[in-house]
Amino acid sequence: MAFSAIVSRATSATARYSIEFYICRQSRRSLNNAPLRSLLTGEILYCRGGSTLPSSFLSLARFSSLLSKKQSADAELLQIIKSEIKSAEEERRETEEVPKGFPFEIQDEEGSNIVTLRREYLGEKIEAFVSMPRMEEPVNNEEAGNGEANHPGDEKTSQPAIPLTVNISKTKGLNLEFSCTAYADEIVIDSLSVQKNDESDDVLAYEGPDFNDLDENLQKAFHKFLEIRGISPATTNELYEYMINKDDREYSRWLQNLKQFIEK
Repeated sequence: MAFSAIVSRATSATARYSIEFYICRQSRRSLNNAPLRSLLTGEILYCRGGSTLPSSFLSLARFSSLLSKKQSADAELLQIIKSEIKSAEEERRETEEVPKGFPFEIQDEEGSNIVTLRREYLGEKIEAFVSMPRMEEPVNNEEAGNGEANHPGDEKTSQPAIPLTVNISKTKGLNLEFSCTAYADEIVIDSLSVQKNDESDDVLAYEGPDFNDLDENLQKAFHKFLEIRGISPATTNELYEYMINKDDREYSRWLQNLKQFIEK
């Protein structure tokens, strides 16, 4: 009778331990198939002795939370980009062709922020590299330190401006490089350098004096020099509309590339 009771208690203890061991083992096995929801809601499966899930599973929960936030933020960004694409397409003007008689051939590559103008003129090769139009802030002469106040109507620097670099070369010998800024009514020569065609880029060549320090008559002669070769306000005014349209096209393309990246 006593022996039967002992056996019964031993059997019962063994059964409880076996059940607990089975539950613990099954819990571990089921971890790989546990719904992600249980991790996000903070459910933790307990084994015998009160042990919790390994820290790697808690890291997975944090990763899942970060992933959810990233997906939400990306979806919001994508909607804003799509809205901006729609607005940009609605505001784009029809592309205007370069007027007949334009003195240069235009080379325009997609994705580039410049266009290249090319022409031959009486044995000279002329290339002009034109950048996107920009708006320049008015210059306060008093703040610049020259003691001269701005005059009424002196608003040149508040107008749209087109930066361009003009290179004029001959078959052999030297070439001239002008750094210019084109406004609506004039072209300003910012600098002028004389270069050798075979000159190494590593050579620090003498670039000459500041253009504004040259004799006034020499400055006027160089402006005339460029004008008869096609670099004139008439040319740059026609080019301005082309560059504005290019800026619109490149912006739309840039937005489309952003959209493709976010969607992947």
